[in-house]
Amino acid sequence: MSKIRSFTALMLGDVIGHPGCRALFSGLNQLIREYRADFVVVNGENAAGGLGITKEIARHFFGQGVDVITSGNHIWQQESVEELFEEHKQMLRPANYPPNVPGRGSVVVEKGGVKVAVINLQGRYQLPPTDCPFRGGKALVEKLRRETPIILVDFHAELPQEKEALAFHLDGRVSAVVGTHTHVQTADEKILPKGSAYITDLGMCGSATGVIGSDPAVSIRRQLTQLPLKNEIFDGPTFLQGVLCKIDPATGKALSIERVNRQFA
Repeated sequence: MSKIRSFTALMLGDVIGHPGCRALFSGLNQLIREYRADFVVVNGENAAGGLGITKEIARHFFGQGVDVITSGNHIWQQESVEELFEEHKQMLRPANYPPNVPGRGSVVVEKGGVKVAVINLQGRYQLPPTDCPFRGGKALVEKLRRETPIILVDFHAELPQEKEALAFHLDGRVSAVVGTHTHVQTADEKILPKGSAYITDLGMCGSATGVIGSDPAVSIRRQLTQLPLKNEIFDGPTFLQGVLCKIDPATGKALSIERVNRQFA
């Protein structure tokens, strides 16, 4: 492993409905070639019309070059999710759900002779209750470090304070902590003092002209009327957002982190 100078991980934000899938299917291979990405992680929890992900969509993701699909609070909203977990070990749900919940919250994948661990965690503020991501995440990291120093964490959470605190909690023990869930890409990417890469939110893959991927007209009407209107996926020009992390495969420490924000038709 130490003979490889650097290992490049491409991590993309929440895929929002059909427009997000279209952007991923048309643009991912281009990004992989351009950035020479060795490993791809995509959050797929909004891929099926904004709510969860289906087996068919997941198969397409993996077929396009995605190595691991992460998720969050919407993962349970498709009836076939348990079958999806059984079919694909690289389909994750947050690790800090209670014991005996279907699926898995982490995975180790060997690619190109390099082992990469991916952990999926969910925050506890303004989201359904889960076990502590700080205690559970730290214990899981220590377990996975016995297999590989390269560990990527998708923390699906609302509050920036919670995301950044977790990143410092795991700093030096993981390669990267990236936030998902808000669908808004932040501009605070950095390498923390002990060598872990961090960004508060990767952003999203979906409509570049909607309200976090949804129809602006519906979003405006909800604010004007206070009615519990359901979001409707908005179509139009799309983008893929995320980060590119270069990692030292010998130590697992991040060498660089760069934002990705690429528009597609």
